[in-house]
Amino acid sequence: MAIVLSNKSLSRGIYMMDVAWEGLVAPGQFFMVRAWELDPLLSRPISVHNYSDGVVTLLYQVVGRGTQILSELDPKSNITLEGPYGNGFPDLDTNLVAVGGGIGCAPLYFACRKFKEANPRKKLRVYLGYRDEAYRAEAFEAIADEVIVDIGGIITGKVEIKRGESVIACGPDLMMRSLSNVVPDKNPLYLSLETRMACGMGVCLGCGIDTAEGRKKVCKDGPVFDREVLIHE
Repeated sequence: MAIVLSNKSLSRGIYMMDVAWEGLVAPGQFFMVRAWELDPLLSRPISVHNYSDGVVTLLYQVVGRGTQILSELDPKSNITLEGPYGNGFPDLDTNLVAVGGGIGCAPLYFACRKFKEANPRKKLRVYLGYRDEAYRAEAFEAIADEVIVDIGGIITGKVEIKRGESVIACGPDLMMRSLSNVVPDKNPLYLSLETRMACGMGVCLGCGIDTAEGRKKVCKDGPVFDREVLIHE
Protein backbone atom coordinates (compact mmCIF):
# COMPACT_ATOMS: atom_id res chain seq x y z
CA MET A 1 0.00 0.00 0.00
CA ALA A 2 1.29 3.45 -0.96
CA ILE A 3 0.20 6.97 -0.04
CA VAL A 4 -0.98 9.70 -2.40
CA LEU A 5 1.03 12.89 -1.89
CA SER A 6 -0.75 15.09 -4.42
CA ASN A 7 -3.30 14.71 -7.20
CA LYS A 8 -4.12 17.64 -9.44
CA SER A 9 -5.90 18.42 -12.68
CA LEU A 10 -3.66 19.73 -15.47
CA SER A 11 -6.17 19.94 -18.30
CA ARG A 12 -9.62 18.62 -19.13
CA GLY A 13 -9.55 14.97 -18.09
CA ILE A 14 -5.78 14.98 -17.48
CA TYR A 15 -4.38 14.49 -13.98
CA MET A 16 -0.96 14.19 -12.37
CA MET A 17 -0.49 12.25 -9.16
CA ASP A 18 2.53 11.95 -6.88
CA VAL A 19 2.74 8.77 -4.80
CA ALA A 20 5.21 7.88 -2.04
CA TRP A 21 6.93 4.68 -3.22
CA GLU A 22 10.42 3.23 -2.75
CA GLY A 23 12.06 0.86 -5.21
CA LEU A 24 13.68 0.54 -8.61
CA VAL A 25 11.89 1.61 -11.77
CA ALA A 26 13.13 2.07 -15.34
CA PRO A 27 11.88 4.59 -17.91
CA GLY A 28 9.07 3.07 -19.94
CA GLN A 29 7.84 0.71 -17.24
CA PHE A 30 4.34 0.89 -15.75
CA PHE A 31 2.37 0.04 -12.61
CA MET A 32 -0.96 -1.68 -12.24
CA VAL A 33 -2.80 0.85 -10.10
CA ARG A 34 -5.95 0.56 -8.00
CA ALA A 35 -7.61 2.49 -5.16
CA TRP A 36 -10.67 0.29 -4.71
CA GLU A 37 -11.42 -3.25 -3.55
CA LEU A 38 -13.82 -5.06 -5.89
CA ASP A 39 -15.38 -2.59 -8.32
CA PRO A 40 -14.00 -2.13 -10.92
CA LEU A 41 -12.63 -5.66 -11.08
CA LEU A 42 -9.30 -4.82 -12.74
CA SER A 43 -6.43 -2.52 -11.84
CA ARG A 44 -5.45 0.15 -14.35
CA PRO A 45 -2.06 0.16 -16.16
CA ILE A 46 -0.40 3.57 -15.85
CA SER A 47 3.09 4.38 -17.08
CA VAL A 48 5.68 6.08 -14.92
CA HIS A 49 5.89 9.75 -15.78
CA ASN A 50 8.73 10.39 -13.37
CA TYR A 51 10.49 8.88 -10.38
CA SER A 52 12.79 10.70 -7.97
CA ASP A 53 13.63 10.53 -4.27
CA GLY A 54 10.93 8.05 -3.33
CA VAL A 55 8.16 9.74 -5.31
CA VAL A 56 6.47 8.14 -8.33
CA THR A 57 4.65 10.58 -10.62
CA LEU A 58 1.75 9.25 -12.67
CA LEU A 59 0.28 11.26 -15.54
CA TYR A 60 -3.07 9.83 -16.57
CA GLN A 61 -6.28 10.51 -18.46
CA VAL A 62 -9.77 9.88 -17.13
CA VAL A 63 -11.37 7.43 -19.57
CA GLY A 64 -13.59 5.27 -17.37
CA ARG A 65 -14.68 4.35 -13.87
CA GLY A 66 -11.26 3.32 -12.58
CA THR A 67 -9.41 6.45 -13.66
CA GLN A 68 -12.36 8.55 -12.46
CA ILE A 69 -11.87 7.10 -8.97
CA LEU A 70 -8.15 7.87 -9.17
CA SER A 71 -8.87 11.48 -10.13
CA GLU A 72 -10.96 11.92 -6.98
CA LEU A 73 -8.27 10.77 -4.54
CA ASP A 74 -7.09 13.29 -1.98
CA PRO A 75 -3.60 13.57 -0.47
CA LYS A 76 -2.97 10.89 2.18
CA SER A 77 -5.33 8.47 0.41
CA ASN A 78 -4.22 4.84 0.16
CA ILE A 79 -3.37 3.48 -3.27
CA THR A 80 -1.92 0.19 -4.51
CA LEU A 81 0.95 0.15 -7.01
CA GLU A 82 1.75 -3.33 -8.35
CA GLY A 83 4.98 -3.50 -10.29
CA PRO A 84 6.81 -1.92 -11.94
CA TYR A 85 6.18 -4.16 -14.92
CA GLY A 86 7.36 -4.40 -18.50
CA ASN A 87 10.46 -3.69 -20.51
CA GLY A 88 11.22 0.00 -20.86
CA PHE A 89 13.25 2.15 -23.21
CA PRO A 90 16.85 1.06 -23.88
CA ASP A 91 19.83 3.08 -22.71
CA LEU A 92 20.84 5.28 -25.64
CA ASP A 93 23.98 7.38 -26.13
CA THR A 94 23.18 9.03 -29.47
CA ASN A 95 21.31 12.29 -29.90
CA LEU A 96 17.68 11.61 -29.00
CA VAL A 97 14.29 12.59 -30.43
CA ALA A 98 11.10 11.96 -28.42
CA VAL A 99 7.64 12.09 -30.00
CA GLY A 100 4.51 12.09 -27.87
CA GLY A 101 0.84 12.22 -28.87
CA GLY A 102 -1.55 13.38 -26.15
CA ILE A 103 -1.31 11.29 -22.99
CA GLY A 104 1.41 9.37 -24.83
CA CYS A 105 3.81 12.00 -23.53
CA ALA A 106 3.47 10.38 -20.09
CA PRO A 107 6.28 7.77 -20.25
CA LEU A 108 8.57 10.01 -22.31
CA TYR A 109 9.43 12.56 -19.63
CA PHE A 110 11.17 10.08 -17.32
CA ALA A 111 13.03 8.61 -20.29
CA CYS A 112 14.13 12.05 -21.48
CA ARG A 113 15.21 13.17 -18.03
CA LYS A 114 17.32 10.07 -17.44
CA PHE A 115 18.82 10.36 -20.93
CA LYS A 116 19.95 13.94 -20.29
CA GLU A 117 21.38 13.05 -16.90
CA ALA A 118 23.45 10.27 -18.47
CA ASN A 119 24.34 12.21 -21.66
CA PRO A 120 24.47 15.93 -20.82
CA ARG A 121 26.36 16.75 -24.03
CA LYS A 122 23.97 14.94 -26.35
CA LYS A 123 21.06 16.77 -27.99
CA LEU A 124 17.46 16.09 -26.98
CA ARG A 125 14.60 17.27 -29.20
CA VAL A 126 10.98 16.68 -28.21
CA TYR A 127 7.81 16.80 -30.31
CA LEU A 128 4.48 16.97 -28.45
CA GLY A 129 1.10 16.82 -30.15
CA TYR A 130 -2.21 17.61 -28.42
CA ARG A 131 -5.83 17.69 -29.53
CA ASP A 132 -7.04 20.71 -27.52
CA GLU A 133 -4.57 21.96 -24.92
CA ALA A 134 -0.91 21.40 -24.11
CA TYR A 135 0.17 20.05 -20.72
CA ARG A 136 3.58 19.27 -19.24
CA ALA A 137 5.30 20.96 -22.15
CA GLU A 138 7.10 23.25 -19.68
CA ALA A 139 8.58 20.21 -17.92
CA PHE A 140 10.07 18.96 -21.18
CA GLU A 141 11.34 22.46 -21.97
CA ALA A 142 13.31 22.44 -18.72
CA ILE A 143 15.36 19.41 -19.78
CA ALA A 144 15.36 19.38 -23.60
CA ASP A 145 17.39 21.40 -26.08
CA GLU A 146 14.28 22.00 -28.19
CA VAL A 147 10.55 21.33 -27.78
CA ILE A 148 8.08 21.55 -30.66
CA VAL A 149 4.39 21.65 -29.68
CA ASP A 150 1.42 21.21 -31.99
CA ILE A 151 -2.22 21.63 -30.97
CA GLY A 152 -5.00 20.35 -33.16
CA GLY A 153 -2.78 19.19 -35.99
CA ILE A 154 -0.66 16.17 -36.83
CA ILE A 155 2.60 16.20 -34.89
CA THR A 156 4.34 13.71 -37.18
CA GLY A 157 4.09 16.31 -39.96
CA LYS A 158 6.54 18.44 -37.99
CA VAL A 159 9.01 15.68 -37.13
CA GLU A 160 12.42 15.91 -38.75
CA ILE A 161 15.03 13.24 -38.08
CA LYS A 162 18.74 13.76 -38.60
CA ARG A 163 21.42 11.20 -39.30
CA GLY A 164 22.54 9.34 -36.18
CA GLU A 165 19.54 10.25 -34.03
CA SER A 166 17.56 7.66 -32.10
CA VAL A 167 13.82 8.08 -31.64
CA ILE A 168 11.44 7.09 -28.84
CA ALA A 169 7.70 7.56 -29.07
CA CYS A 170 4.32 6.92 -27.50
CA GLY A 171 0.87 7.90 -28.69
CA PRO A 172 -2.19 6.83 -30.65
CA ASP A 173 -1.75 3.94 -33.07
CA LEU A 174 -2.26 6.18 -36.09
CA MET A 175 0.51 8.51 -34.92
CA MET A 176 2.88 5.60 -34.34
CA ARG A 177 2.23 4.13 -37.78
CA SER A 178 2.78 7.53 -39.37
CA LEU A 179 5.99 8.05 -37.41
CA SER A 180 7.34 4.70 -38.62
CA ASN A 181 7.10 6.08 -42.15
CA VAL A 182 8.71 9.39 -41.20
CA VAL A 183 11.74 8.00 -39.36
CA PRO A 184 14.35 6.67 -41.83
CA ASP A 185 15.06 2.95 -41.59
CA LYS A 186 18.64 3.62 -40.51
CA ASN A 187 17.51 5.52 -37.39
CA PRO A 188 16.62 3.37 -34.35
CA LEU A 189 12.95 3.78 -33.38
CA TYR A 190 11.43 2.48 -30.15
CA LEU A 191 7.66 2.56 -29.73
CA SER A 192 5.82 2.33 -26.41
CA LEU A 193 2.43 0.77 -27.11
CA GLU A 194 -0.81 1.75 -25.40
CA THR A 195 -3.28 -1.10 -24.88
CA ARG A 196 -5.73 -2.56 -22.40
CA MET A 197 -4.14 -4.83 -19.79
CA ALA A 198 -5.72 -7.03 -17.15
CA CYS A 199 -2.82 -8.43 -15.15
CA GLY A 200 0.37 -6.66 -16.26
CA MET A 201 2.40 -9.88 -15.96
CA GLY A 202 1.59 -11.77 -19.16
CA VAL A 203 -0.69 -14.31 -17.50
CA CYS A 204 -4.09 -13.34 -18.87
CA LEU A 205 -2.97 -13.08 -22.53
CA GLY A 206 -5.29 -10.11 -23.01
CA CYS A 207 -2.72 -7.78 -24.55
CA GLY A 208 -1.25 -10.07 -27.19
CA ILE A 209 -0.11 -8.66 -30.54
CA ASP A 210 1.33 -10.14 -33.71
CA THR A 211 4.95 -9.24 -34.40
CA ALA A 212 7.73 -10.23 -36.79
CA GLU A 213 8.89 -12.61 -34.05
CA GLY A 214 5.50 -14.20 -33.46
CA ARG A 215 2.89 -13.51 -30.82
CA LYS A 216 4.06 -11.07 -28.10
CA LYS A 217 2.52 -9.74 -24.89
CA VAL A 218 2.58 -5.96 -24.60
CA CYS A 219 2.75 -6.03 -20.81
CA LYS A 220 5.63 -8.52 -20.51
CA ASP A 221 7.53 -8.30 -23.80
CA GLY A 222 6.86 -4.55 -24.06
CA PRO A 223 5.38 -2.08 -23.72
CA VAL A 224 8.43 -0.76 -25.58
CA PHE A 225 9.29 -2.47 -28.86
CA ASP A 226 11.90 -1.88 -31.53
CA ARG A 227 9.97 -0.92 -34.67
CA GLU A 228 11.63 -3.77 -36.56
CA VAL A 229 9.76 -6.24 -34.35
CA LEU A 230 6.33 -4.78 -34.96
CA ILE A 231 4.18 -5.69 -37.95
CA HIS A 232 2.45 -2.76 -39.65
CA GLU A 233 -0.30 -3.64 -42.08
